Amino acid sequence: MIAAALAVLPAAAAPVQPRETLRAEVGPGFTIFLRHPDGTAVTHLEPGEYEVAVEDKAIDHNFHLLGSGVEQSTPVETPATVTWTVNFADGQTYRFQCDPHATTMRGSFTVGTVPQPPPPPIVRRLSATVSAVAISMRTFSGAKARVVAAGSYRIAVRDSAKTQNFHLTGPGVNRKTAVAGTSRATWNVRLRAGKYSYRSDKKRRLSGAFTVR
Repeated sequence: MIAAALAVLPAAAAPVQPRETLRAEVGPGFTIFLRHPDGTAVTHLEPGEYEVAVEDKAIDHNFHLLGSGVEQSTPVETPATVTWTVNFADGQTYRFQCDPHATTMRGSFTVGTVPQPPPPPIVRRLSATVSAVAISMRTFSGAKARVVAAGSYRIAVRDSAKTQNFHLTGPGVNRKTAVAGTSRATWNVRLRAGKYSYRSDKKRRLSGAFTVR
């Protein structure tokens, strides 16, 4: 007897199921949202395939979903009810908006692991003052500025002399107040390594200097 050879076929792969069905709605007033089935706002999702059930209830709005690999929108002129199947990629930020009113009717959410933005630069403070008889540049603690670290600075300038001014010069910086009259100002500057000097242009003996390292 010859044994019959039976071919074993692999089982068919199960279809990928959407993670969940999100609810999108726009109008009839100036409202737009994207929510989970439980009604909470969508702010972060895991990557993968989702269904988005859209109810566009307005004739002057639309729902526009966009981001990496996704570009779906309803028409502006007519209401619409539609369901989209979309795939949200890892590490991306997606937006939704009404195109005619994109500055006010909008939202966004992140997907997966999103890189954190770099921390804001450190902005240090200095104070600069000039009077009829004295001029100074001081650190935030009130000490006279002699050696400071390179970087971004916010300099609070107080010119209380009607016939003098405060003039700061150095690598990449040339800022001054007016000689005539008094003034207050805030200068945002970046100090680079090197020597900086400050003076009154009217009375040169009113002067000073500091080093940036």
